[in-house]
Amino acid sequence: MKTLEEKHRFATRWCHWVNFPVLSAMIFSGMLIYWAYDPYRVGFGGTTLFHFFPDWFYNLTGINAQLARGMALHFALAWLFALNGIAYFIYTVVSGEWRELVPEPKSFREAAMVALHDMGFKVPLPPQGRYNAAQRISYSAIVFMGGLSLITGLAIYKPAQLHWLTAAVGGYEWARFEHFWLTMGYVGFFVIHIGQVVRAGWANFRSMVTGYDLVESSTESKEAAHAK
Repeated sequence: MKTLEEKHRFATRWCHWVNFPVLSAMIFSGMLIYWAYDPYRVGFGGTTLFHFFPDWFYNLTGINAQLARGMALHFALAWLFALNGIAYFIYTVVSGEWRELVPEPKSFREAAMVALHDMGFKVPLPPQGRYNAAQRISYSAIVFMGGLSLITGLAIYKPAQLHWLTAAVGGYEWARFEHFWLTMGYVGFFVIHIGQVVRAGWANFRSMVTGYDLVESSTESKEAAHAK
């Protein structure tokens, strides 16, 4: 017999579902701003392997020539992103949920095993708690990245008024560089995270919406284990 078991608490789900569209819209609006001056590339010396972003990308997405709109949208959403992130951080500390999220000394070794297992290698899967080792590292990292995005974003937004903050992150150009690559980190996280959600199946997605999952009752599980 299957019973309902709480898997994700309301505060976790609320912050997750607020953050996803807000951060997505912030990335898009950030692209509108970046279009005005897009110096970053992957390469060495005078050789460019990939430029962020090629002309065909701007033509395809139609994001060019919308600097003012991008800045207005980006700064408006930034406050919602900040409030949501601060609320989530406070909740994890007060509720004690941080204990299930912060990586342990063994997490990095176990995360490598989880990654190899997910890629199809014959590697035993480490013991899985509410969050496995890879999830502990990635979820903690994304919270840390959110804090850095707020700091570097403020340094770019008010470089004169917050000159001490801008100086602390290396100056205006460095703040912009750091802000950009944090954004690329979010994009990479999105791709991997969505892939893992698809791989985990419908039940995992449903539990993030409702907060509950259908599991075998503990009595039946014990009886099955005893029979073996």
